[in-house]
Amino acid sequence: MARAIWSGALTFGLVNIPVKLYTAVHQKEVRFHMLHDADGARIQLRRFCSTEEKEVPYEHIVKGYEVSPGRYVTVTREELEAFDPKATRTVEIHDFVELSEIDPAFFEASYYLVPDRSAAKAYRLLGDAMRKAGKVAIATAVLRTRESLCCVRPAAGGALALSTMNRADEIDSPGSLELPEAGEPSSRELQMAEQLVASLSGPFEPERYPDLRRERVLELIERKAEGQTIEAPAAEPAGAEVVSLADALSASLAAARRRGAEPEAPARGERRHAPAAAARTTGRPRAARASRKKRG
Repeated sequence: MARAIWSGALTFGLVNIPVKLYTAVHQKEVRFHMLHDADGARIQLRRFCSTEEKEVPYEHIVKGYEVSPGRYVTVTREELEAFDPKATRTVEIHDFVELSEIDPAFFEASYYLVPDRSAAKAYRLLGDAMRKAGKVAIATAVLRTRESLCCVRPAAGGALALSTMNRADEIDSPGSLELPEAGEPSSRELQMAEQLVASLSGPFEPERYPDLRRERVLELIERKAEGQTIEAPAAEPAGAEVVSLADALSASLAAARRRGAEPEAPARGERRHAPAAAARTTGRPRAARASRKKRG
């Protein structure tokens, strides 16, 4: 089993559930090192003083907040540590709310809470109660040196998941955006759009949407490591002609119906692509892309 990154207690009311916290997401981004193109040596990043033009040792580096252009207020490590929250080792539940009330923009990192054996019954009781009520919990917890706002919710397999959350003043309101004015769609356009949504609706199967770029980059690295000569991929063909919104909807519906009439559904791991005929109608043509199957 993975190593726990935190241990403490999940509390609601007078109920105390000893738990451990495990990371739920492991990013699989392809990471590169910076190398000197002439000899392949690793590039080192050094702390350099722009005034004295010399390297500065870590013990002589302080944090500074820019209050006006070129003017900084320095803050010491001791001053910052005075504001660190007390490590209470608890995930304290404050409220229960509807999950639909929480905008997805609030969610940050995701974790799993795993109880001690002695607390398995209380852990299940909390999960069952939230499932039956259709609620999730809003809590706070000190993770590392920061008090985090959290959402505790039931997950698959009887588990409880914890997601750290952004604070309210960190979320930009859509009202701050300058959205262009749009004319009201016709009843025919709305009807076709609703039909298209219905025809493309189905269960969420995340494995059908692999990271194709990462797979191709890893394949490129593997081939180059084997000494193969790599040719630059051919440019994609020119985009389809921009058509009217109604025509694009009609073509998309026809393609969706043809796909629905096919005897075999797309295989797992195969990403569904919109047909080339249904070009975007935003004023920019979209190139047709062929469906690609997940390698392996």
